[in-house]
Amino acid sequence: MLHSPRRMTVTPRRRSALTVARERVSALRAWLQTSQRRPVKLIETHISWVLLTDSLAYKIKKPVRLPFLDFTTLAARRLYCNEELRLNRRLAPLLYLDVVNICESPEGPRFDGVGRLRDVAVRMRRFPDGALWSEMLAAGTLAPHHVDAIAQKLSDFHSAAAVAPPGSGFGSAAIHERVMRRLVNAIEAVAPEAASAGSDIDWLALRAWLGAQRQALAPLWEARRRDGRVRECHGDLHLANVLQLGEEATAFDGIEFDSELRWIDVLDDIAFLAMDLLAHGQRGLAFRFINAYLEASGDYDGLPALRFHMVCRALVRAQVTAIGRGQGVRSADACEEPEYLALASSLSRSTDARLAITHGLPGSGKSFVSQAVLEVAGAIRVRSDVERKRLFGLGAMQSSLQVVPGGIYDKATTERTYARLRDVAQVALKAGWPVVVDAAFLHRSERAQFAELAATFGLPVSILDCRAALPLLRRRLEQRQARGADPSEADVAVLELLCQSDEPLDKRDRAASIVVNAARPKSAASIAQRWLASVRHGSGSSGR
Repeated sequence: MLHSPRRMTVTPRRRSALTVARERVSALRAWLQTSQRRPVKLIETHISWVLLTDSLAYKIKKPVRLPFLDFTTLAARRLYCNEELRLNRRLAPLLYLDVVNICESPEGPRFDGVGRLRDVAVRMRRFPDGALWSEMLAAGTLAPHHVDAIAQKLSDFHSAAAVAPPGSGFGSAAIHERVMRRLVNAIEAVAPEAASAGSDIDWLALRAWLGAQRQALAPLWEARRRDGRVRECHGDLHLANVLQLGEEATAFDGIEFDSELRWIDVLDDIAFLAMDLLAHGQRGLAFRFINAYLEASGDYDGLPALRFHMVCRALVRAQVTAIGRGQGVRSADACEEPEYLALASSLSRSTDARLAITHGLPGSGKSFVSQAVLEVAGAIRVRSDVERKRLFGLGAMQSSLQVVPGGIYDKATTERTYARLRDVAQVALKAGWPVVVDAAFLHRSERAQFAELAATFGLPVSILDCRAALPLLRRRLEQRQARGADPSEADVAVLELLCQSDEPLDKRDRAASIVVNAARPKSAASIAQRWLASVRHGSGSSGR
């Protein structure tokens, strides 16, 4: 008996959740364009899609699982959308509106529609095109005053942010090890060429450095945790997450999906932006930002870990760009994983401890010169005018006149100020950073203390000797007092008094000096190069 062949049924291949979500986003975009009769822009990253109308932005999380997040369930995406709203309202309250449902209506998917719930999105106000710092940098419009503003903004933000609970473990050596191991494994998975023998990056040396630093920094991290320096931070401060809204610089799109990447040391947070500026060739702005933040916060104690944090942040960006490339997402970033990996390797080798102090009367241009030099040389600066006020709990631009009855320029306060400058310089030098100490240094004993400090590290000290004629100094101080935009409170009366106590540089000091004539100042690059050359040759550099 013959049997007819069994009929074979072909089951359609199940589409992935990512494919289904991508089609839903496309349908939402088409609906928005039809209903608003205007184009709707679609931006795709490695973890989200963003639909931009004329006035609104809808951010939808991809249903993906990556080494550092899991958005594969609707419950997880809703949880993290709500967290995104809560966290980002701290820095950008006017941008973040609410969390909306995405429902499947008979006509297709809709925001806040009727039908079966399919997904959720964060609804935001749209900011203007070109407002991102990544866009401003590409356009050549990112300026020093923008950097100063975000440094102050982040200092205030960190000061108000929640402190990690003592028993949480956040910011501990154990968590640093776990995060670092996960990061290293991810780099080797998504960018295996970086670890290959033919790579320009000595990956094994970089891994060894990371491990050694983790062990060396463990006591510092523990001390920082006890001091309340581990807080609920932003966590993702790269250039495309910082923006300019008119005169206000702020940040958005912080880390919501991993508490260990958000509850971090405050210097770990700012290390991201500093690193990204370096990666994009903006050394001057990077060190301007670092120093502006340190001056605002006074948090110099964390400097030994700053380089480690910057290296890890470079690896994070290398990982993210590689993941995006693997998904076929075209990045608008000028840097890709090779540039970030090269920067990580370079930073791990870039200790360059050296010391310079300034010398000069009020108005002679010490702060102007030291600012220019720190940007060119990539140095850490500490300023007497700022630290003197900090001793009394005053901000750099606050007046002491109505707060401290006896004034802040007495002998005892000056001695305390120089002791603070020396402590900061010691921390920074020990961590391998170039250091500029911006103070008058009118007395030989003050200069000698810092020469001794440099000698303990086997370094010479260079003196940026700022000079100007008295008429010019008087005129500058009068103008500065009228503007009221400088931490220094020295006026013409103080100038006249200090002229009597200024002890000229002796032979040894002159041999270490770089003379800067305030009436005819040399370029910052020239002064910085003289400083670098003087340290390389083991002595100061003199010249007009």
